[in-house]
Amino acid sequence: MAAQRQLTADEIETAIRSLSGWSLRDGKLHKEVKLKNFVQAFGFMSQVALVAESMNHHPEWSNVYNRVRIDLTTHEAGGITERDIDLARRIDAIAAAFAPH
Repeated sequence: MAAQRQLTADEIETAIRSLSGWSLRDGKLHKEVKLKNFVQAFGFMSQVALVAESMNHHPEWSNVYNRVRIDLTTHEAGGITERDIDLARRIDAIAAAFAPH
């Protein structure tokens, strides 16, 4: 896989505006997802895990009951790259599927 280029601050800010509920925290893309209960949170994480594994790009995350905290960065690039933005978009799509209708 080709080396990823770290995005500039302007590129990151532009990307964040196109995402749902993401912010910049401690140099990483950050999102907190609140779901109905633990089972939904675990299901959400399982779906994200499958996508992340297929991309070979894994989030830093934690789960407490119905809340999932996610941080994205590309360690080998030393910051946020297009891979993080792409994974964030995919996470948003998965989160939307879990949203109450």
